[in-house]
Amino acid sequence: MAPEIQLQLAEEVGVLTATITRIDKKNALTNAMYGALADAIARANEDDAIRVLLIQADGDLFTAGNDVSEFAAQAMGNAPEERHVLRFLRALATATVPIVAAVQGKAVGVGTTMLLHCDYVLLADDAQLITPFVNLALVPEAASSYLMPLRIGHTRAFEMFALGDPVPADAAVAWGIANRTVPVAELRAEARRIAEKIAARPAGSLTAMKRLMRDVEKLVGQMDSESAIFVERLASAEAKEAFMAFAQKRAPDFTKLSRR
Repeated sequence: MAPEIQLQLAEEVGVLTATITRIDKKNALTNAMYGALADAIARANEDDAIRVLLIQADGDLFTAGNDVSEFAAQAMGNAPEERHVLRFLRALATATVPIVAAVQGKAVGVGTTMLLHCDYVLLADDAQLITPFVNLALVPEAASSYLMPLRIGHTRAFEMFALGDPVPADAAVAWGIANRTVPVAELRAEARRIAEKIAARPAGSLTAMKRLMRDVEKLVGQMDSESAIFVERLASAEAKEAFMAFAQKRAPDFTKLSRR
């Protein structure tokens, strides 16, 4: 039986809205959901009637990031036939359609790094950006190891990645990760207003501008490098300890493990 894809799509006034709907699992992203998101980006790129892609989520948080149970399965050698996350990340890097993101509550892991590829990021005032890759004995993805230091500087990026502490919405705006904040009750309406405003602009000009602003070859190359190291880290003793500790609801102990 095919896994349920908890992503809803709606098209209106030139805006394709992709809404993450896996509320019972804190909107954690599964392999199937990554595939659906990649397909949504491809559809937005190819359909001339779609002029903006809006990504949002139901519930009180944006996403808990990658489904940790799938990470754990991969760490034990049970990877899916196709890792759709790679297709999703490449789709973000190569997207020609403008992408707007509306974020409330916690945005964990890829929930934060995907924002670096969005063209307009609106945060609810309760939003928190969290990048716990090192806490899970992994490495950053989505070309964030390149884009995050470029956006906010090495020292702040190192702190975000190494410590994994939440970055509040106002700091994320001040650092340049997001455009601005709004009260959580106004997030959906304001994101829609912004998306429709962008959709009314000349689409060809927007596409040309976006291409000029992004080094796609560099982004894809960085993603490939990150992915290779990510897979290596998933098989490491550190990652196995991290996921075992997560399953056992205890703090991991990395002190007796080699750094290699």
